[in-house]
Amino acid sequence: MIRSAILRLTLAYLAIFMSLSIGFSAVLYHLSSNELNRGLRRPPSGVIFRGIDGSFNFEQFRQDRLDEGQHRLLGNLILLNILMLGIGAGASYYLALRNLEPIAEAMEMESRFTADASHELRTPLTAMQTEIEVALRDPNLSKTEARELLESNLEEVGKLRGLAEGLLTLARGDTNSEEFQKLPMAEVIRKAEATVLPAAKKKHIELATTLKDGFVEGDEHSLRELCVILLDNAVKYSEPNTKVTVTGEVVSKNYVVTIADQGYGIAEADLPHIFERFYRSDTSRSKEKVTGYGLGLSIAKHIVEQHKGHITVASAVGNGTTFSVELPSLS
Repeated sequence: MIRSAILRLTLAYLAIFMSLSIGFSAVLYHLSSNELNRGLRRPPSGVIFRGIDGSFNFEQFRQDRLDEGQHRLLGNLILLNILMLGIGAGASYYLALRNLEPIAEAMEMESRFTADASHELRTPLTAMQTEIEVALRDPNLSKTEARELLESNLEEVGKLRGLAEGLLTLARGDTNSEEFQKLPMAEVIRKAEATVLPAAKKKHIELATTLKDGFVEGDEHSLRELCVILLDNAVKYSEPNTKVTVTGEVVSKNYVVTIADQGYGIAEADLPHIFERFYRSDTSRSKEKVTGYGLGLSIAKHIVEQHKGHITVASAVGNGTTFSVELPSLS
């Protein structure tokens, strides 16, 4: 489909190039012929041109010179148009590729996204189907076993719901900035910490927080979700009995949120890809099994970009990870 679109666009550009070239050549030929005709109305001084009877035949002389000039001009214009055809074909193909390249990339990303989403959706559905089929084949299924099956299926349903919500967040596009409101970022971060605190306590991880007042313009739900994602990641990938440091302050007209953990860190090879959808780095980053679909950081980046901000990460294996978010400040 893309190849046929490139071919059609190339032919369209080539038709424009050649139309312009032929049109320009026709005008040039007409003007040059008129100029030759005017220039040969009078015989040049010192030129003697005689007919068969010995008399001077200026009209024949003028016509011969005009025909010769027109033939030479026509030949040169034909060669010029052949050259323009070659140049135009190359330029047309280049322009077609330039114009269609973003569309091709978008289609490739959409195709990859659909394939990845389908794969991730299939995993919990397959697990649920297998458990139910096994249970239905068992004529002696006890009430306790049935309860365990329902609990397991409910867990898988929760995973599916989280995945669906993540996909919807990424598919929603830009948030209407007209609905943004002035928000105290310190309060937004505290609400996010309250959500993550039970998981942190379970692993005996300290949340060391230093927040200064500052306001940003944005959507409260989205910004709280952003902070929850980054805090949840920090807790997930930290070893028990460690500390996650959270700071928030206004720096150079931006409110900067920094979340640093003392976990294993991210390998250098993984760093360029961590914001990609469904990308999950090496499992050795944590000794514990970390569940998820690799959408969290993609959603975080999406939210930051919606708010005209910037997110960066610094990490090294064995030295923990630090995420920094800069949002335009109203302070």
